[in-house]
Amino acid sequence: MAYRIEIKKSAAKELAALAKRDQRRIAAVISALADNPRPPGGRKLTGTEDAYRVRVGDYRIVYQIVDAAVVVYIIRIGHRKDIYRKL
Repeated sequence: MAYRIEIKKSAAKELAALAKRDQRRIAAVISALADNPRPPGGRKLTGTEDAYRVRVGDYRIVYQIVDAAVVVYIIRIGHRKDIYRKL
């Protein structure tokens, strides 16, 4: 069962600000989340109810999984040094 991917507007802007090579790598991981929203290497974030993160080099994708609606909601995309601030 494939999940639907929804990207928050601010996350789309964060993705657009990255280099094209990084955009392609991150886009490939996001599309893979549709098939498997809990991939190996993906972790549940502590301190949040339902946020997960997946690593893509020095970048992180923070997302929520809504199993009832079959949706993966991308919250933030950014560099590892500042992605967890203001979550």
